[in-house]
Amino acid sequence: MLHLLLSLIAAARVFFQSRTDIAVEVLALRQQVAVLKRKRPRPPLRPLDRLFWIVLRTSWSRWRDALVIVKPETVVGWHRAGFRLYWRWKSRPRAGRPRITQELRALIRRLAQENTGWGAPKIHGELQKLGLVLSERTVARYLPPTQHRGDARKQWLAFLHNHREAIVAVDLFTVPTATFRVLYCFFVVEHERRKILHFNVTRHPSADWVLQQLRETFAEAAPYRYAILDHDSIFNSDVIGFLAPTGLKAKRTSIHAPWQNGTAERWIGSCRREILDHIIPLNEAHLRRIIRDYASYHQEDRVHDSLNKDTPNGRPIEPKPRGDVSLTPLPRLGGLHHRYRWRQAA
Repeated sequence: MLHLLLSLIAAARVFFQSRTDIAVEVLALRQQVAVLKRKRPRPPLRPLDRLFWIVLRTSWSRWRDALVIVKPETVVGWHRAGFRLYWRWKSRPRAGRPRITQELRALIRRLAQENTGWGAPKIHGELQKLGLVLSERTVARYLPPTQHRGDARKQWLAFLHNHREAIVAVDLFTVPTATFRVLYCFFVVEHERRKILHFNVTRHPSADWVLQQLRETFAEAAPYRYAILDHDSIFNSDVIGFLAPTGLKAKRTSIHAPWQNGTAERWIGSCRREILDHIIPLNEAHLRRIIRDYASYHQEDRVHDSLNKDTPNGRPIEPKPRGDVSLTPLPRLGGLHHRYRWRQAA
């Protein structure tokens, strides 16, 4: 810094010298610079030297004529680097979103630990029902990353979305028993609120048995207009013929395309992951009771992404009361899942 100040003071003498003296002095300085350049082709430059030439470039149009130490392109590069550093400092991140409390972080981990298989969307929905306001992304930050399923065929999904209040899905799935027999579970689920309209269990499924289940499901006039079926041989012409008088138009999915009946397939997957994979049914009555309990949990307690973190039957939000309160878990399905409520401390 001192050298630069002395150089500026020395340069001020130019205003008190004649043109002849200035020209001779400049010539002498240029000759010495040329000698130094031959002796040391690349002299070291300090940050203040770079700043001097950057300022000179912006204030004197003939700066290129006096520059011999470095190339003009180098000075331009210094200026651009300084521009990037300035705007990097100008755009530095300020304070982000407020951190959540340690108590809330512990609650997120508790829900994940007590409910195996719950991801960020389901935990976020449960926290919303407890009156706690935070984003799903914040919840995901404290959980293992989840994989997102890709998009399917848009036209079919648009049909399902635009007619969801008038669509029901019909399907069967199998469950092995403790004695290695196979039980068949039949169910009907509506698309709009994901309600289970009917289910039953049998060891010997047939078209006549399916017809009886449909009679019980649609005993009265219903607002539904479409029934999504797959190509199972049990859904024969008799079943299709029964649906027509009830006002339901059968829409069969393509072969080997279970995603086209996604609502039913997701319910089967949820039923397996959340209850059936954890128990061994003994017989029809045992499995029927288990699925009845799961259907009740599915419709009264379990939050759904597609319903904006609500339940099929509508679960009201329970705000946190004032005062000293604690969170009480209500076991569901033998403790595999829980519903939570606030309770005043004793």
